[in-house]
Amino acid sequence: MKAGPPQNNYPAGNVVATSLTPVIAGVKLLHADESLLVLDKPAGLLSVPGRGEDKQDCLSARVQAVFPDALIVHRLDQATSGLTLMARGAAMQRALSRSFETREVSKRYVAVVSGHLPPSDDENGWGLIDLPIIVDWPNRPLRIINTERGKPSQTRWRVHSHDAAANTTRVELEPITGRSHQLRVHLKALGHPILGDAMYAPEAVQAAAPRLLLHAAVLRFTHPASGVTMSFESKSGF
Repeated sequence: MKAGPPQNNYPAGNVVATSLTPVIAGVKLLHADESLLVLDKPAGLLSVPGRGEDKQDCLSARVQAVFPDALIVHRLDQATSGLTLMARGAAMQRALSRSFETREVSKRYVAVVSGHLPPSDDENGWGLIDLPIIVDWPNRPLRIINTERGKPSQTRWRVHSHDAAANTTRVELEPITGRSHQLRVHLKALGHPILGDAMYAPEAVQAAAPRLLLHAAVLRFTHPASGVTMSFESKSGF
C-alpha cells in the first residue's frame, strides 16, 4: 500500500476535523483505523515532548489533539523526516512494540552522504555496518562507537547512486537494531556522514544541505488486529 489518500475508517466521536479527512497540523495522515495510525513526520518536529516550554510542540501532541488515544510506538529523530507508526490505545501500543522488538517491522531509509561511497561487494549490493553504540556521557545526547561497552547495533546499506559533481552518494538504509542516532553514527563511522547533520558531520558537510538528508521512506508490518500485511512509501523530497 503506497502512501495515498488516508483511509477513513474512524470510530465515531474520535475525530475532530472540518472535513472527512482529519487535519493534523503540519503532519500528513496516510492511514487511520481503529487500531493504528501511519503518519509522515516533517523534519524539525520532535516525536515526543522535550524539556522546557519551547519543546512541547511535537508529533505526539499534534496527533493527540485529533486522536486522543494515539500513543507513540517508535521515534524518529527531530531532524529526520518520514514514516512513523502510532498505536490507538495501550493494548495496541503493546502489540506494536512487540512487533518492533521481534523485528517484524521493516523500515527503510534514504540518505545523502558525503563523498563517494563504493558499492558493497555483496551480490545483492547490500553491505552491513556492525558496530556497537553507546551514549557519549560527557557529550550527551551524542552517541559514539564503543566496541567494549556499546550495545550491539547493525545497519544494512546499499548505494543507490552517485553525484560526482557534488561528491555525494545516495544510499538506502535498513536498521536491523534501533539505537538512537544509529544511522547517523554508523555512516559517520563509515567515513561518509549524512549531509546537513548538525550533530555528527563536519561543518562543511553540515552546510552542504539546509536540513539532515535522512528520510524514513518505507514502512512494512503485519497489522496486529487484522493480520494483513501493510506497506507504505513516502518520497524524501531531496
